[in-house]
Amino acid sequence: MTQSTIRESVIPPGETAPDFTLQTQDREDWSLAEHVRKGDVVLCFFPFAFTGVCGTEMECLSKEMQRWSDTGAAVVGVSCDSFAALKAWAEKEGFRHTMLSDLHRTVCKAYGLYWADMNVAQRGTVVIGQSDDGAGKVKWSQARAPSDAMDFDEVLTHLA
Repeated sequence: MTQSTIRESVIPPGETAPDFTLQTQDREDWSLAEHVRKGDVVLCFFPFAFTGVCGTEMECLSKEMQRWSDTGAAVVGVSCDSFAALKAWAEKEGFRHTMLSDLHRTVCKAYGLYWADMNVAQRGTVVIGQSDDGAGKVKWSQARAPSDAMDFDEVLTHLA
């Protein structure tokens, strides 16, 4: 993925998912290619750590970990916050899921979920499965207004 790749709208189903590696809140590398080989991946983009709707969404991700794992999917939060901010937030709130730091905004731009006015990720969800050639393929995607949390049951219907 190149620094200059900026998609104007959310990546649609059927397209190849841009591969990436980002750091987790624990400063570990997390690779889309590695995880999509194991099952579906749900990318949950959110604007800011330590904020209302984002906190509610991430809390629900952690509380619903069993439902996600029952599907075999890896579910991760993605924001432009630093790994340090994400770690502090996860520890304060008791989040158990992985959060990825898109500090340079390359992933949110490549997936069409960049909120230029705020220079952060827009709220949205992308479900990625493995294609026949082993690459990630977008199965479902949705961009939402900053105040609109995801509908978990709707997302679950798009998993294997």
